[in-house]
Amino acid sequence: MRQTSSKFLVLVTCNFILVVSALTQPRPADDNVAKSCIPRERDALLAFKQGITNDTSNMLASWRRGQDCCQWRGVTCSNRSGHVVKLDLPGSLFSAQQYYLVGQISPFLLSLEYLEYLDLSWNALTGPNDSIPQFLGSMKNLRHLDLSYMTFSGRLPSFLGNLSNLEYLDLSYTSLSGSIPPQLEWFPPFRLKEARFSFCQMGPLFPSWLKFLEGIEVLDISSTGITGHVPESICDLQGLLVLDLSNNTFYGGLPQCFRMPNITFLLLSNNNFSGKFPLPLQSCSSLAFLDLSWNKFSGSLPIWIGDLVYLRFLQLSHNMFNGDIPPTITSLKVLQHLSLAGNSLSGAIPASVSSLRAMTQKVPVETMDDILWHIRQVRPFKDVLSVVMKRQELKYGETISEIVGIDFSQNHLTGGIPDQISSLTGLLNLNLSWNYLTGKIPEKIGDMKSMESLDLSRNKLYGEIPPSLSDLTYLSYMDLSYNNLTGPIPSGRQLDTLYTGNPSMYDGNSGLCGPPLRRNCSGGISTDSGNQSTSDTDSEAQFFYFGLGSGFTVGLWVMFCVLLFNKTWRISYYRLFDKAYDGVYLFVVVAWGRLAKQAAAE
Repeated sequence: MRQTSSKFLVLVTCNFILVVSALTQPRPADDNVAKSCIPRERDALLAFKQGITNDTSNMLASWRRGQDCCQWRGVTCSNRSGHVVKLDLPGSLFSAQQYYLVGQISPFLLSLEYLEYLDLSWNALTGPNDSIPQFLGSMKNLRHLDLSYMTFSGRLPSFLGNLSNLEYLDLSYTSLSGSIPPQLEWFPPFRLKEARFSFCQMGPLFPSWLKFLEGIEVLDISSTGITGHVPESICDLQGLLVLDLSNNTFYGGLPQCFRMPNITFLLLSNNNFSGKFPLPLQSCSSLAFLDLSWNKFSGSLPIWIGDLVYLRFLQLSHNMFNGDIPPTITSLKVLQHLSLAGNSLSGAIPASVSSLRAMTQKVPVETMDDILWHIRQVRPFKDVLSVVMKRQELKYGETISEIVGIDFSQNHLTGGIPDQISSLTGLLNLNLSWNYLTGKIPEKIGDMKSMESLDLSRNKLYGEIPPSLSDLTYLSYMDLSYNNLTGPIPSGRQLDTLYTGNPSMYDGNSGLCGPPLRRNCSGGISTDSGNQSTSDTDSEAQFFYFGLGSGFTVGLWVMFCVLLFNKTWRISYYRLFDKAYDGVYLFVVVAWGRLAKQAAAE
């Protein structure tokens, strides 16, 4: 029994010693516990703040000495080391709340040697001589550098080539020029995944070093002054998801090797590309956004365009395409914007247009998430889609999900408007103007409840305007001018409002009648139609003059009858007339005598 008790005491004692030693032993640091900022890096940030001469919205108000810099606005520290790893201070010049920084970029930022992310975009910050500060080329840990929409000028700095870890570089919308560096066969040390140089004047030659960026996913060299053919070396960039070559002077066609199954956004607008519809695009099976507008492409549209099943936005306007609209284009189930305007297309509008399912209802926001991601990659804060709507060129960026439309204007289309088009109830914009369309406006056009802009002008449409047109309560622009429409104009508050804003919307249709036109439907010109206020004013004036004339006539006849049948009044009237006559005669004679005397005296 004693032996058992002794063993129990020994066991309890050992456990007690183990617990005490575990409690008193120093614990390793928890990686998830936030670290306080390092004093040297806090001083560097405060020195950066000293270089700011204007902080319009107090972006840096939280940057105060004696406080933890890891808690300051725009500053992120590593939980493991406490070093500043991210400085995110983008300004905003065009939002509802404008805020931006003005001043110099302090070289003390070089003390942030572990900095991986630097965004100073949309600010008025510069280096010496308005150039990018050279010390940025020594920040070797940078992975993300965004200096877009800033006031830099001069040449693209070659020292940016020293940033071997760089994956993201945005210098767009600055006044920089040249290349990084100017040498033709320079091999970049970095492995960029996203590069944006829009409005940097990098031309006229295509930057040869871009061909080495085999892992790049987003490349924007729009509006960079580049001219010539697209080099075949671009075909080596098989990881491309987004390519923007718009607003340059590229000519010829795409290289035959341009077969990129992963590319989602391809923007080639506003160049001098020519030739037939690019055949290599048949292999770009992931395309969701294709913009070939404002070029010199010609020939017919290919039947295989219907195989690009992920297309949501197709811009082929203002080229020289001819022939019929291929019916296969209506098999694109997710297509929500189709513009073929400004070409030489002929034939009829395909009756299968009703197969465009994405236009039959408003596109759910959740289905746009992937597209919006790519839009932000192409041009953050920048409009990516240009749409002619309500006779205006409207720009859409991140609001691109809102546009659902068809624009076939300025072609040579014939035949009628297919009745099936009325099933596209999600359509916001329908523009069929400047064609040779005949027939009647579809009776069920009023079913297109989402319609905001309707332009059927400059065609050969005939018949009456469907009464259902007045059911389009969201309609804010309509033009039916210069057709052969006849009959009464449907009534409705919405149509009356549209006429007030666009009084020429019915011009060139001599057979139309009824309000708000001055031509009544029984023939002749209506004097009480048109502007209601003018009509009311004219009526009041007519009543006034009629009453005045009637009163004068009645009064004159009453006085004549009284003088005729009442002798006393007649004698009194003649006496009054004689006295008045004598008075006037005497006044004239006396006045004449005075004037004669004055003339004789002179």
